[in-house]
Amino acid sequence: MPKQALAAMLLLAAMTLPVGAQSGPDGGPPPPAPENPPPETKADRQKNSAAKLAGLLFFVQNACPEVKPDYERFKTVVAGLGVALDDLSKGDLLLRSRAYTEIYTKDTPASCARAVANFGETGTTIPGLVVKR
Repeated sequence: MPKQALAAMLLLAAMTLPVGAQSGPDGGPPPPAPENPPPETKADRQKNSAAKLAGLLFFVQNACPEVKPDYERFKTVVAGLGVALDDLSKGDLLLRSRAYTEIYTKDTPASCARAVANFGETGTTIPGLVVKR
């Protein structure tokens, strides 16, 4: 298993543990959650969308025999979201994109079909992001 996939799985597992199963920095109980967590900003949502798309295209490239990503279209979409393409290849955004890839692999045929329906030539979300091989 690649290090990146392992790191993404560990991060996802840590984030989904019940609160009582996590410990604070000193090994004691975890600190209380903030009463009013900061609202997610538009930039946060756009970065997450870019990571989700990157994860989808990585999945499509490796798992969908009928289609492939249109990387030029992807670059345009990511730029439109205000996210630097290089940011998707490192750090938190890379981990997020790989976590999305793992989710898509849970039901490969259905995920490939959704990729075509949403991102294919006549896609309902972002047309032309996924094209025939």
